Formats: sequence, structure tokens, C-alpha cells
Amino acid sequence: MNRNVWLLSLCQALLMTGNILLISVIGLVGKTLAPDSSLITLPVALQFLGLMSATIPASLIMGKLGRRKGFSIGNIVGITGATIATYALSQQAFYLLCVGTFLLGIGIGFGTLYRFAAIEVCDESARHRAISISMAGGVLAAVLGPNLAIYSQQWSSDGLYVGAFMALIALNIIALFLLQTIKFPSPIEHHESAIAEPLSEIIKAPNFVIAVFAAMVSYAVMNILMTATPLAMIGCGFDFHKAAGVIEWHVLGMFVPAFFTGRLIERFGARTMILSGGLLFVLCIAINIHGQSIWHFRLALVLLGIGWNFMFIAATGLFSQSYKPHNKSKAQAFNEFFVFSCVTITALMSGWLESTVGWQTMNIYVLPFVLAIIVVFGFNAYTSHRALA
Repeated sequence: MNRNVWLLSLCQALLMTGNILLISVIGLVGKTLAPDSSLITLPVALQFLGLMSATIPASLIMGKLGRRKGFSIGNIVGITGATIATYALSQQAFYLLCVGTFLLGIGIGFGTLYRFAAIEVCDESARHRAISISMAGGVLAAVLGPNLAIYSQQWSSDGLYVGAFMALIALNIIALFLLQTIKFPSPIEHHESAIAEPLSEIIKAPNFVIAVFAAMVSYAVMNILMTATPLAMIGCGFDFHKAAGVIEWHVLGMFVPAFFTGRLIERFGARTMILSGGLLFVLCIAINIHGQSIWHFRLALVLLGIGWNFMFIAATGLFSQSYKPHNKSKAQAFNEFFVFSCVTITALMSGWLESTVGWQTMNIYVLPFVLAIIVVFGFNAYTSHRALA
């Protein structure tokens, strides 16, 4: 795999590190500064709102200006957001902090497109491996993010969490520098013969809708169960350290397979890997329903991570083959908006669902979405096989 893909993987790792760092401290910061207990999660909600609102503009901006300028804009917005949040913490200004987290969310929204950029800087035959390697940066993030959250508390005397936002500034600056060294292809020239088609026509392409659906379900199911797991474990009497350990295993399950997922997709096909991810999700849900020991939580969350890796990377690869190059910006904007809208909604719903219906019932609620993926892709694989026979 070429140098540009590995540099994009490193940029992805920096983005994920910052995201894990932010998630680690933002709830505690909200609890410290919020003027009312009902506003504790407002900074988190605004971060996700910023991410969701950036998905469409980010893709369209990159279509006009190119990947380097687009990602650079995202990093500059992230640096601005982290700087505002740092100042807000030093001044104990809650609503200014909310402005900072909203801008940080926008920066993350731009960064979600790294995996598509990886496809564009490699050979056509290596697209699945490129996506996989770009996501493998999560392994570094899984180690670096929590440790930065711990050690950054000692970096400033202005407040306990000021150092975390200083670290976010540094991560964005490093990524901004790395981006200038990557060779991106030039933006597509919009000649008369290559004007983007209406979205209503783009989504009719074979595999487009089902690939977006698979990406949405993979992220939604993973996010809602991952976010609720620490709450369920604490409710079962486990302490924070055991819950954090389970999440660490889950994150490793999400990203360690990325080193070989691309080759598995090339050998067995994207549809087969999506189905494999769906079956791993079913097994995870079955284990969660079966019991609530530490091994139930740990094994289920590892399977959840691997299932997400298989399904999301394969869905991204399948999606990237479902549109023409001059439709790239509109197609990717559509995909990112729906996928990360699901992430936002499930992040906000997970705690409420776990506390109202309970952990095991919550798992039953998400099962139909996984079964829908298995049915859709099982039928799609069957009809494709019949057509070739």
C-alpha cells in the first residue's frame, strides 16, 4: 500500500484519538460547569449536532476545492473550537464551551471523509485494503486517547480538563501539517459532459441504497450498544475500571481486524463480509441477552467491534463502487449525512433506553435492524448468484 494511504491512516488515527479524548472528558466537564443538571449533556449533544451538520457541506466543499483544502478547513475549525473550549474552561464559561464543542464536532465531520480519500490515492484494485488501512489508525487511537485523557490533567493549573483541550489543539495541528505532505488527485473538472446528476438519479444506482443502509445499521447498532454498556455494567455492580476495560477490548475489536479486513473483502466479496458482520451482531446480542457476567459483556463487545469492522468497511467499499466519479460529492454527502445522523440519534437515545426498558430489552429492540440487513443482503447475494448462473 502506498505512502499516501498510510499518511491518511495516521490522520484518521489523530482524529479518532481526539474524539476518544473528547468523549472521555466532555461529560465530566459538563457536570462541572453546567448551571443546571438538565444541561450537563448539552456540550455532547452540540458536538454531535456539529458533526451531523458538517457532513453535507464537507463533501461538497471537497468536491469544489479538493481533499487537501477541505480537510485543512476541517482541522482549522477543530483548532478554533478547541481553542475556544480551552479559554471557556479557564473562564468557567459553560455556554462558550458549548460553542467550542459544536465547532469541534464540525471538524470531526470533515474528518469522517478520510476513508473515501484513501480510495482516491490508491489503485482501483486496492480500494478495500485502502479503506481498511485508513480505519486501522483506530488501534493507535485506542491506546493514545485514554492515556492523553489521563496525563493531560497535569498540563495546566487553570482547570482539571484544560490540558485535554490543549491536546486537541496539538492533534489538529499535527494532522494539518501531515495533510500538506499527501499527494491528492486534483478535483474533478466539471465539464459539460460530467455535470453531477440529480440525487434522485444517483440513488437509483445498483447497490447504492443497500450499501448506505448497511453503513447506517452497522454504526447505529454498534454505537447504541457500546454507549449503553458502561451504564449496564455499573447497574450490575461492576466498577468504572471494569467497564473501561470492556470498552478498551471493544475498541480493539473495532480496529485490529482492519489490518486484514480489506483482503478478506477481496477474497470473499463485500456482501459476504456484510452478512458476516450481521451474524456477529446477532451473536453479540444473544450473549447480552443470555447473561450479565464480566465475560458476557467482554465477549459481546469484542464481537460487536469485529462485526462493525466487517460490515462498515465492506459497506463503504460497496458504496464507493455505486456512483460515477462526477457524482462523488453528492453521493458521499448523502451517505455521511444519514450514517452520522444515526450516530447522533443513537448516542442521545442509548442512555435513555437503557434506563427505561433495561439492558436486555434494549438488545432485543435493535435485533430487527440487524435481521433486516441479513435478509436484504442474503436476498441480494442470492439474486446476484442467480443472474450469473
